[in-house]
Amino acid sequence: MATLATFLKELPSGFLLFGIFLPVALLLFLIIAHLRWKLAEVNKELSQALDPRDTAYELCYGRKPAKARRRGRGLTDTAADCH
Repeated sequence: MATLATFLKELPSGFLLFGIFLPVALLLFLIIAHLRWKLAEVNKELSQALDPRDTAYELCYGRKPAKARRRGRGLTDTAADCH
């Protein structure tokens, strides 16, 4: 325990701030910005879908339905058919 206390006394505070804290904080901000960018892409893709059930169908079966459906028509109980 005494070795750790001695090490922290001798460690310059500038190194602690600019060598450890700042790079870690910048990396976290970069990760947050990347995730916001990906979320915006997904929201854009989902907003272009005609029907949210098309997205569920594509996730379940890996392909789009043969014809576009309007709201209120189409497959019923799609979630029960997912594997």
